[in-house]
Amino acid sequence: MIIDKLKKRENLYVDSSSETKGNKSDALIGKWIKCERCLEILHKEEVHTNLSVCPNCDNHFRLSSRRRVLQVVDDGTFEELEIDMEVKDPLHFPGYAKKVEAIRKATNIKEAVKTGTGKIDGHKVVISIMDANFMMGSMGSVVGEMITRAIEKAVQEKLPLIIFCASGGARMQEGVVSLMQMAKTSAALTKLEEARLLYITVLTDPTTGGVTASYASLGDVILAEPGSLIGFAGPRVIEQTMKQKLPTGFQSSEFLLEHGFVDKIIHRHEMKRALAKILELHQ
Repeated sequence: MIIDKLKKRENLYVDSSSETKGNKSDALIGKWIKCERCLEILHKEEVHTNLSVCPNCDNHFRLSSRRRVLQVVDDGTFEELEIDMEVKDPLHFPGYAKKVEAIRKATNIKEAVKTGTGKIDGHKVVISIMDANFMMGSMGSVVGEMITRAIEKAVQEKLPLIIFCASGGARMQEGVVSLMQMAKTSAALTKLEEARLLYITVLTDPTTGGVTASYASLGDVILAEPGSLIGFAGPRVIEQTMKQKLPTGFQSSEFLLEHGFVDKIIHRHEMKRALAKILELHQ
């Protein structure tokens, strides 16, 4: 099977369009990728053309913040905020600064979130997009500050706020400083609520830890992508705490929709249209 695929693709080239050129985290490093769900060997160019969704089983691959902007924000309208903020090392954690620098060089990403303003089908919004390519989207002091400033920007300009969540939780290298971001972002969202502004969260794979326990769960409308892992602690920790066996797939977006935690699951192909419709209804 793989030989047939190779023969069909032997004349294709690696994507070098202006959208991905120079963006290492988006670059096609090798031409093939294996879908972890259906185990099919796929050509990366074909996957990216399909919005990073498996054409065989519909599995949603994890998406970089850059590609997310291209998919949901109107062309030429995105203006990035806080582009010069630097990662802090408040605890002088051994090797942390070097690790951050190495990740930056390897991915060409400055932090685990990208924030900015833009338009979705003509509706202006403030948008924050977390990126699991940078330390698994962990929330440190800079991530918390960038999210908070995005919230304050929405309040200041009276705009709806959308946050795409993808995180492994708080960043352990910053200790309690990272945990404080949960309270800070939640307090900032109180100002957004008082201003009666719309707040939409989109939970993608994975959304866990302190992010789930704070701003990810506070949206007026909570959407999710299909098959996303969403939860706080891992299944083993929960089972040991509760002393009981948990149901299969209890941390999937489908299970959470069934139990009322998520308002709707939106396929990636429909995401921009769904967001535009919600914005239109609430304008």
